[in-house]
Amino acid sequence: MLKDSLHALRSGHWPSLLGAWLHFEVSFMVWLLVGSLSIAISEEFGLSAFQKGVLVGIPLLGGSLLRIVIGPLGDKAGVKSVGLAILGLEALALILGWQWGTTFGEMLIVGLLLGIAGASFVIALPLASQAYPPAHQGLAMGVAAVGNSGVLLAAIFAPRLAVMFGWHQVFALMLIPVLGTACVFFWLVQPASAQSQKDKQSQPYLSFLYQGLQQKSMYWLCGLYAVTFGGFVGLASYLPIYFHDQFHMDMVTAGSLTALVALAGSVARPLGGFLADRLGGLLLLKGLFVIITILCIASGQFPTIMWALMMVFGIMLCLGFGNGVVFQVVSCRFQGRMGTASGLIGAAGGLGGFVLPTGFGWLKDLTGTFSSGFLALGLVSGLAVISVMIAQRSTRWDPSKTASEA
Repeated sequence: MLKDSLHALRSGHWPSLLGAWLHFEVSFMVWLLVGSLSIAISEEFGLSAFQKGVLVGIPLLGGSLLRIVIGPLGDKAGVKSVGLAILGLEALALILGWQWGTTFGEMLIVGLLLGIAGASFVIALPLASQAYPPAHQGLAMGVAAVGNSGVLLAAIFAPRLAVMFGWHQVFALMLIPVLGTACVFFWLVQPASAQSQKDKQSQPYLSFLYQGLQQKSMYWLCGLYAVTFGGFVGLASYLPIYFHDQFHMDMVTAGSLTALVALAGSVARPLGGFLADRLGGLLLLKGLFVIITILCIASGQFPTIMWALMMVFGIMLCLGFGNGVVFQVVSCRFQGRMGTASGLIGAAGGLGGFVLPTGFGWLKDLTGTFSSGFLALGLVSGLAVISVMIAQRSTRWDPSKTASEA
């Protein structure tokens, strides 16, 4: 398997893949920075459980909305130029968080602006897709999407830096990797061919969105990704609060445990894309959603930290694996329109990420327990299982077809 993977990675333009991964890695750190600092911020402002959920969810909502705009824009203007613009806007948002953000309301505005970092997803995946032949796009996009391990770095370093310098200063320190990434990205990434870019620039911007929304399978894939990626990024943002409030852990320990479980989901993503290339995405998705449903329902039955950690670890592992599988199916269906598809489907994932922590916080205030949130996630995953089973039996939906053949 390792030999096959290395051969597949050599089949395309690996510097562009490296640039795509770095862009997503650093941007993911920025996107989940508020979640990693949520304990310090919520303690300073004295937030309720619902307010904590909104605080960590608002950057995910911002990223969700911007993905719809950035995806088609990347198809039309080119992912390299749009990718550089995203990094520049991230830097401006970080400066605002550093110099401003002294109330809960101001931090909501800062978090919403930091959502621009979440739009990196619709740059990294199309860039990886265009740099590799169709037979290896599942693996290539999985490697680029390992950049979601940026949550690991944010969860490890942000709380420690906040203890040393204060949480406002962490925003300033994040400017260093963002500006450095902009330089490396400009140097590594190969622009799209002149003819391909000319063809896309001749089409109206809204036509990209219209063509994507015409595909019925787009809505189904949006729903699946809202569960897998929404679950992954939503839990990664909310787990520091969960570990702190449920098990009375300090900010650094809660961040370290979040980093551990986030690592599982990040590493599993390229494996999901690789196996989906060979075994088929729908078969894998059905089994994954069944496991996620069982783990979510079981997680509320174990009040001790060790059992809870094992359950959450398994959930994040499956969610990360599922992210890679879903986008292998997307790459089969929407070749040549990956920016638009990534934007719309990625937006659904970001929206799911916003709903999860907000819903967890609301249910915690309502029921007094975190178990209700995990139960809700398990029920949604169960619905996803049913949808995959229906898709498998449908003779009209073939994920191997491209959008142009539909």
